[in-house]
Amino acid sequence: MLAFINAVVSMLLFMLAFKGLLSLEIVPSVFHAYSVIYLLFTPAFLGFILTTFPRFSSTPAVPQALYLKIFGLFLTGSLLFEIGVLFSPLIFGTGMLLLFTGHAWAVKLLWDMYHTSAMDDKHDLFRILTAMVLGVISHLFFIIGVWVFPLLLPVAIQTAIYLYLFLVGFSVAQRMVLFFSHCMVEKDVTLLKKITLLLAVHVLLEIIHPHLSFIADFALAYLVAKELLRWKLPFPNPNPLLWILHISLFWIPVAFLFAAMSNLTALLSDENFLFLDIHILMLGFLFTILIGFGTRVTIGHSGNMMQADKWTVFLFSWTQVVVIVRLITSMAAAWGWNFMVWFDISATVWLLMFILWGSRFFGVLIFGRKL
Repeated sequence: MLAFINAVVSMLLFMLAFKGLLSLEIVPSVFHAYSVIYLLFTPAFLGFILTTFPRFSSTPAVPQALYLKIFGLFLTGSLLFEIGVLFSPLIFGTGMLLLFTGHAWAVKLLWDMYHTSAMDDKHDLFRILTAMVLGVISHLFFIIGVWVFPLLLPVAIQTAIYLYLFLVGFSVAQRMVLFFSHCMVEKDVTLLKKITLLLAVHVLLEIIHPHLSFIADFALAYLVAKELLRWKLPFPNPNPLLWILHISLFWIPVAFLFAAMSNLTALLSDENFLFLDIHILMLGFLFTILIGFGTRVTIGHSGNMMQADKWTVFLFSWTQVVVIVRLITSMAAAWGWNFMVWFDISATVWLLMFILWGSRFFGVLIFGRKL
């Protein structure tokens, strides 16, 4: 719930600041990156992983009192960060420290679960934990970049997107989506290792020179596409709670292919695609699967029937509107197609997505309302 509220508030602030209608105490693009990574995706991921990781590792569940303390840090940190960017660097800096503390504390819990687990097969657990640790490191880099050494910010953002958010999302998805889809394909235990290596190469190439990562992106597009074909997912599927998850996976090779082509073009011609590579991966895969998993968990844990009604199908379809409009916005930035108009449309469809999802599911999530 906190993640979805932050998504609306932070996008409103960014939209107004980007258009010059609001003055922030931090660079708007930096605010946008930090708020999406650590105020939206991080609490959403932690809410899911702190519940599922104990099951994956066969360890005791996280005590509710401890879980609520971490949530309290994220809630307080989010409020201070979003208020502070309007009025005071001291306030938003305090918010960042609280968010980092909650983030590090949660990952420490995962670390303890991993090392106390008696399971023999820890491949997936290791990759999830590695990505979560890299998330804390990227968070620290981000704070240092904002306050001490700005040149560290690109490293923090690249690490957070590829070696934290994407790696966590894919590590969970390749396990859970196959399970939900009843796919009994033999598991490639080297897959996550190969993807992690290529993601590290991507980050390193971007640090060496902007847009040079197209080399790793072509390889990632091929590797993931080949693996998805091997899985033989039952798509198209009549169950919306499944096809939304499948679509999110299909976006991965498409996103890396777009990234490779746009970065290569930018390298050769200096055209600015306004972070097309990051946004298609973040929205096509991470945002889509966040809505898919979030909806599934909300319905299932509230005692409702595990099925999608017309409203849910509409919301799932709207996720793809968000992705396509953002793709067009990047094209507009590169080719001069009334960019500000497309920026407004892109921000609006994003806001509508979270407002509509909240109006439909907050009552279910908080009070267990029946659909």
